[in-house]
Amino acid sequence: MGNYQNKDQNLQNRFLKYVQVDTQSDSSSETSPSTLKQNNLARTLVDELLGIGVVDTHLDNYGYVYATIPATSKKKVPVICFCSHMDTSPDCSGKNVKPIIHKNYNGDDLVLPDDNSIVLKLSEHKDLKNQIGNDIITASGTTLLGADNKAGLAEIMEVAAFLMQNPDIKHGVIKILFTPDEEIGRGVDNVDLKKLGADFAYTVDGETLGSIEDETFSADGIKLTINGVSSHPGFAKGKMESAIKALADILSALPKDKLTPEATSGKEGFIHPVSFQGQAEQAEAQFIIRDFDDELLKAHEITLENIVKEVLKTYPNSTYEFKVTEQYRNMKKVLDKYPQVIEYGIEAIERAGITPKRQSIRGGTDGSRLSFMGLPCPNIFAGEHAFHSKQEWVSVQDMEKAVQTIINIACIWEEKA
Repeated sequence: MGNYQNKDQNLQNRFLKYVQVDTQSDSSSETSPSTLKQNNLARTLVDELLGIGVVDTHLDNYGYVYATIPATSKKKVPVICFCSHMDTSPDCSGKNVKPIIHKNYNGDDLVLPDDNSIVLKLSEHKDLKNQIGNDIITASGTTLLGADNKAGLAEIMEVAAFLMQNPDIKHGVIKILFTPDEEIGRGVDNVDLKKLGADFAYTVDGETLGSIEDETFSADGIKLTINGVSSHPGFAKGKMESAIKALADILSALPKDKLTPEATSGKEGFIHPVSFQGQAEQAEAQFIIRDFDDELLKAHEITLENIVKEVLKTYPNSTYEFKVTEQYRNMKKVLDKYPQVIEYGIEAIERAGITPKRQSIRGGTDGSRLSFMGLPCPNIFAGEHAFHSKQEWVSVQDMEKAVQTIINIACIWEEKA
């Protein structure tokens, strides 16, 4: 079992370098990757992997980075993949990120210098209470940090460097996969699983120290189009049915005390409008629907469509289109068939001196879809917190524990083979 130490601060140096590369994805784009700037980071990762001796590393035409760390064991060990995504969320600017290291955190509020209204308060960020004495990295107050998921990238890269430098550590073949466009739900649209050649995988994209997640939301997207009746506004009496107003009425009619992100927690699902645009003649809204239970997911979609029908009773000459697109499904259905994947992950966390936290995630990862594509793939912690916001932060010490956990996973699969 290899004992990792963050010598010469290599781990945080990788992370600081990666977050300064703008990699926001764009859901309105139809290309893969959705933004070419993601390839800037991808090429950096390829160069670094080649530099440490991972000779088959390459970037494909869709923006995916593939690499293989050769086995050091003569046993027949299942091939394990570690996966993280390169893009950051479109929800908050990722341009000109200026990371700041707050050394030896003492529990005080962290006021970010480029916008004093952005304050990380211990009362609001509960995990900060476990970080006293640690080094916290934030952005400067005008952008997200990008720890989601550049913390995972840095950790996997650090593992790759450590294992290549320590061939005496016994492990099987390890595959590395870095994906684009995870934040817009397209992270594995063009992945080549045959080329990847892995038996099991772990995404490194979780939050709290010691967490391992084997359950996600099931998720659908809905495109709602309202076709109204346009007319010259000066002569519109009795004729015009504004699609904008109809859509506004539909949004206003959505539940406010349930079935909405701001009123739900735990295993509760929701209906969430994420964008809208339009004119009097036609207006469109995009929704995401989430629940851990597929039947309830369908029920939420029926609820939304019933609201649309009810509102349009007052717009008798208007019509609607309601297009549902499957995004991903709860990976627990797959992972329950392969209990060793979770068991080994839990043991790896324990060997790193951490109390494991097996939990569900109110979201999804690339692992959700990979699991249903035939590659069972739970999610382990990377240490990122308050993602998709200007208050995003990560602890260097938590990242170090994630590196040790990944190394432990590789070793445990070899030991158990």
